[in-house]
Amino acid sequence: MDWSSFWGVLWYTIVIFAFIAYLIVLFMILTDLFRDHKLGAGWKVLWIIALVIFPYLTAFVYILARGPGMNDRNRAAAVAAHRAQEEYIQHAAGQASPAHQIATAKSLLDAGVVTPEEYETLKAKALAA
Repeated sequence: MDWSSFWGVLWYTIVIFAFIAYLIVLFMILTDLFRDHKLGAGWKVLWIIALVIFPYLTAFVYILARGPGMNDRNRAAAVAAHRAQEEYIQHAAGQASPAHQIATAKSLLDAGVVTPEEYETLKAKALAA
């Protein structure tokens, strides 16, 4: 590397930029390959081998051939992650539905833990929420 010339530094910068851009695209493609459950294992292996042998050409072909599907699979993964997060938050917070709260209060009433007045109060709170 010739650090004394402007063109040497510029060329080095361009090469590093292209390499980092390729790595980003490579990881996006690999993520999409393993996220796609409809694509067979043999095709996944062929895509990976092609990415190793002809990196840039294969990346361009993959994006052209499977680009729209990449967006759909990415969106589906984001929706699934959002649902899982909401379920976890609801479970961790202990927020139950009004029907579940009333059923719990009824079981407490049947067990004799709460009085009928307390049951009505718990029922009113559950319905108000």
